[in-house]
Amino acid sequence: MARRPLPRILTNGSAQIARGRELARTAAGGATDVLHPLITISRGLRRLALAGRRKWTETPKDRRGPLLFLAASVILVVALMPYGPLLAGIALMAAAGWQGRERRSTQPKGPSDAQAQRLQSLYEALVPYFSVAEDPAPMYAPGGDWTRTLSSFEFDGTGRISHLLIRYPAYFTDGEAEARARIEQLVHAKSGRGREYHFQWDEEANELTVTVLPPLPTDIAAQRFVTAPGETVLGFTDPTGVQRTLPLTQGEEQRDVPPVVWRTGPRSTEPHLLIAGGPGSGTTTLVRSIALQALQYGDVLIVEGAGTGEYACLTGRDGVLAVESGLAGAVASLEWATHETERRLIAANRTRQAGHPPPDDVKRPLWILLDRSSVLGHLASADGGRDPLALLQVPLRHGRAANVTVVVAEQLDGLDGLSDAVLRHTRARVVLGCATSGELEAVLGVPPHTTPTRDVPPGRGYARLGAGPVHRLQVPATPDPYDDATSERHRQAVLGLLPRRNSPAVETVPAEG
Repeated sequence: MARRPLPRILTNGSAQIARGRELARTAAGGATDVLHPLITISRGLRRLALAGRRKWTETPKDRRGPLLFLAASVILVVALMPYGPLLAGIALMAAAGWQGRERRSTQPKGPSDAQAQRLQSLYEALVPYFSVAEDPAPMYAPGGDWTRTLSSFEFDGTGRISHLLIRYPAYFTDGEAEARARIEQLVHAKSGRGREYHFQWDEEANELTVTVLPPLPTDIAAQRFVTAPGETVLGFTDPTGVQRTLPLTQGEEQRDVPPVVWRTGPRSTEPHLLIAGGPGSGTTTLVRSIALQALQYGDVLIVEGAGTGEYACLTGRDGVLAVESGLAGAVASLEWATHETERRLIAANRTRQAGHPPPDDVKRPLWILLDRSSVLGHLASADGGRDPLALLQVPLRHGRAANVTVVVAEQLDGLDGLSDAVLRHTRARVVLGCATSGELEAVLGVPPHTTPTRDVPPGRGYARLGAGPVHRLQVPATPDPYDDATSERHRQAVLGLLPRRNSPAVETVPAEG
């Protein structure tokens, strides 16, 4: 049976379709060439908008008001200038065209051979922790492909990992602190010791982000910080940990640094502070820094158990009630502090019942600073006397209502000598110097999300205020100005913060060695 010929429209229809497609491609290419400047400017405007939004998000809330005022002032000036809007539009289009240009990356795709070998080594080390025999399709297996689990990696100039995203199976017990600690210790060892790593666990996405933290600044000297009454700067931390910055002055240079601010007073949830650290870790420096800040608005009582004269510069100053280093003087001073706390409570209660504001002597803060008080406790125990720390029960329990703040500084090996009242009421904690993960967790309550290093500068440690997060901390340099080893810059910085003397004693400053 002969086949009927196809209609003419079907025999040459494919050629017409091909010709139509070619015309469509040509028209699209011509339109792209014509509209290429508009596409570039649109892409640049989008990138500028995203950059502005990111800058606004990163700006602290206390600086957004001045930033808005500055932007409004610039817009007003440009609007009032001759040809200002026209020139501003031309500048905006030029900036958008520059930002919207097609950028060609000159960096090689993927890691180098040495970097790939380092990632493969880390992958093989994680196999025993992220795999089980019952898994039919394990993410981690001996000789497996590391690209499936290790991504978003960055390396520093020495070839070591500086940022890494690790994916792990859902059955890994990431809710257990011991399991997390094993992974963090392994990653720390394989990525390079001597640096501080931050670990961020995302239990929902089963991802671990590892980031190498830059060192905190150690050149910040003691100075008047821009704070409100009742705020004390313990030190400085990472910009991602807090949403506030303080303006600092260093010679002729000014910069903004994120602080760790401790709030005290009747509305504080952590009215008392415990400082722990080893010898030479900077605990005395922090207590001295707190004393200089407290003297701006209140009175200070200092009890020094070591008797080394670290607070001799504060003796006889306005606002310094006493600087005691002996057992008898410490007991007498703390007994007075107990009676003063009770007197403040009674006075505040009476004025509150009468409907009057509390008197000025009750509103004025009273600070009780104790450094190495366990030494005095051992002396009292040897003589059969009363432990001075037992006298802190009333100031610790009722100090918040009486505007009394207690700060206790003790070495790590002497924390067992502290009373239960001190450990129970000092909810703001600071650990300085080299400490193990167990010691940090015992003092702070939770382990930090960073790996402590062996060699740390003086005043370097961690801080936790109540139930808040753990912050890295660097205490401002506040050395003893009467110490021969103190530099002239730091000596003058501390002497400039001291109140005037209220006694005829003559201040003698040793010559710089």
